[in-house]
Amino acid sequence: MKPSWDSLGIAASVVCAIHCAVLPLIFTSLPLLGFNILHNAYFEFGMIFLAMGIGIVALRHGFKLHHHSRLPTALLVIGFAGLFAKEFFPKHLLLLLLPSVACIIAAHIINYRLCRKANHCHPNDCKH
Repeated sequence: MKPSWDSLGIAASVVCAIHCAVLPLIFTSLPLLGFNILHNAYFEFGMIFLAMGIGIVALRHGFKLHHHSRLPTALLVIGFAGLFAKEFFPKHLLLLLLPSVACIIAAHIINYRLCRKANHCHPNDCKH
């Protein structure tokens, strides 16, 4: 079984959530060692854009070729809006992070399920 873009998107979202929620608790000594990946704007935005790229590819494929539902895209947009908001409002990190990651994961799960449900090709509008 080959991994799907949705599986990769879910994994990227989970890794992002772990990084944002757990890493500060575990690696508080990293700055003492000369490492500063906590609250590093380049790293944070890099992770967000990586996850966004994966999400766009996965949902675009599902929408264009399989299910034509806008629900996964709406959830993805809401999730990434929250991730960007957490960068500008760091005092509300967990309040924004947890629902944002949940929306992104839900978008991938719904996209995956809709793709599997529409496992046939629509001859008029699909380009398989």
